[in-house]
Amino acid sequence: MPSTSRTARIALTASIASLALLATACGGGEDEGSGKAGRDGKPVTITYWSATSGAKETAEAFNKTRKNVKVKFSLIPSGPEGVTKLSNAVKGGNAPDVATMDYSALPEYASGGNLEDLSQVAGDTVKNEFPENIQSLVNLGGKTWAVPFDATPLELYYRKDIFKKHGVEVPKTWDEYRKAAEKINKADPKVKITNFGGGDPAILAGLSWQAGAQWYGTSGDAWKVNMTDAASKKVATYWDDLLKDGLASKTPLWGEGENKERATGKVATIIGAAWSAGGFSVSYPDTKGKWGIAPLPAWDGKPATGMYGGTSYVAPKGSNTEAAAEFIKWVTTDSEAMKARLSSLKQPSSALPANEGMREVAAKEFDASYFKGQDPYEIASAAADTIVPGWTWGPVNQQVNLKQNAAGADHGKMLTDGQAAGERAITDRGLKLAK
Repeated sequence: MPSTSRTARIALTASIASLALLATACGGGEDEGSGKAGRDGKPVTITYWSATSGAKETAEAFNKTRKNVKVKFSLIPSGPEGVTKLSNAVKGGNAPDVATMDYSALPEYASGGNLEDLSQVAGDTVKNEFPENIQSLVNLGGKTWAVPFDATPLELYYRKDIFKKHGVEVPKTWDEYRKAAEKINKADPKVKITNFGGGDPAILAGLSWQAGAQWYGTSGDAWKVNMTDAASKKVATYWDDLLKDGLASKTPLWGEGENKERATGKVATIIGAAWSAGGFSVSYPDTKGKWGIAPLPAWDGKPATGMYGGTSYVAPKGSNTEAAAEFIKWVTTDSEAMKARLSSLKQPSSALPANEGMREVAAKEFDASYFKGQDPYEIASAAADTIVPGWTWGPVNQQVNLKQNAAGADHGKMLTDGQAAGERAITDRGLKLAK
């Protein structure tokens, strides 16, 4: 995983126009909790909660550079437990000034009135420091609700030795990918093209995103859920057919089973994100030099991808937004922040910073020798430019994820169950559901 734990694998690209109702759905005025940093010459202390690796070290590094703002860091659990802790803190009025949050959670938190609007204090930072196609991750309903940390394009990791042994070219289309699966499996029935046994709805979301799907949207002041559209069904059918025909492994995407298959040559590819590269040397040390990285196969051959994972920085309700914005800008755009983070990690990180200047720093710190002859950061940066625009996450995605997880490896069922769960959850929240 990148800066977040493996439970944080959800992606977001939000269209400002399609989320206009967020501007009216959130309570409170702009910047209500802000207080000037360093007022009257006295330093301001802000609190920072995160489950991300290296967060403590970046806070310590920031404190060495500032006299007017100091950061007090607290490590919180990752995944649902951490989300619950933050939610309870907001409700209790004792939330931190800064926290990290999955992109997919922003609409839910913002529409619930749980975040401060950062338009005045961080809007220019987002506009000036991040690529245009990344800005839409955090600008919702015409307001800036967060500042991006990383971009997480889906990519294809493949076993160069297996492909060479069976005379298979790196596939550029999904049709070629299936043909590669058939050829490899026919020659060696023990080898599958990849493992795709469920356990992570975000993968299906990212692949549907690439195909042109839009699971969430709005119509006037009502939300739309559309997980059973033609593009999503095409993706689900494709993968369900690979599983049915024995070309893909039914081993769940994460766990000891997938690690064993990937480490021992039982699968020829991995569908992963930019951040995945950093874990190869730890998870599959004996296959150094055997893995290659390529763009995700596309449906029509034109480069395109979706996202898988991603982290942003937010200011929960009640935050000192001015001081928070100063820290957030530093941690997302200053090279010293990236150096502090990377120097603290126990394993290499290939998380692709959303800020292009930070990518250069991260690339210099990353040992790319595992992927002999390839630069994971260069490849990921190119992939980030092909992320399909227009994807929107809705305000109930956590509930949808729970229902989709229960569907296991049946991707068609993941779509229908997710559709029903999304519609029900929107209604239960008292939000309008488009007919």
